[in-house]
Amino acid sequence: MAENTARAEPSAGSAASPPVVVKKYANRRLYNTESSSYVTLEDLANMVRLGRDFVVFDAKSGEDITRSVLTQIIVEEESKGHGSLLPEGFLRQLIGFYGDSLQTVLPRYLESAMSGFAKQQEQMRRSMGTAIGGFMPFPSFEELGKQNMAMLERAMSLFAPFRPPETGQTLESLRAEIEQLRRELAEAKARRD
Repeated sequence: MAENTARAEPSAGSAASPPVVVKKYANRRLYNTESSSYVTLEDLANMVRLGRDFVVFDAKSGEDITRSVLTQIIVEEESKGHGSLLPEGFLRQLIGFYGDSLQTVLPRYLESAMSGFAKQQEQMRRSMGTAIGGFMPFPSFEELGKQNMAMLERAMSLFAPFRPPETGQTLESLRAEIEQLRRELAEAKARRD
């Protein structure tokens, strides 16, 4: 189980290497052009876990279908029965944002939130590694877990405007964050036009 939870951040060396090109054929088979072999969605999921970047192209049309393949991987992972990573409420809210005016801002925000979460997770791993020889490693581990949960709850509360603010979060800070999102949306629209 521990190997399933280990995630590798792309290192500076892997960022310089080009992404692996995978071709998807009409028979739904995925062909890794780097290793000259057929691969499965599980193989691609493992590449993500190892921090190895890839792109997927439709073999016939040449269209980049990486996003849809990544979505398929998420669906596969969610259906394995190991417990869901994406809560039903989050999925419903996410679906509700399609076609919404915040649709252009949401991807950047979610990417930023996930990046922050990954950094805290890495910090937690380092703390655990250094604390293994210590007397009580769990207080710092518990504190990082609380920070992660607070960050995710805050992120979700930003996208549920009719819920009351979480305790400890002022109405002014919510308004400031909403105003910031509005400015980013206006900037994105101005760049698009």
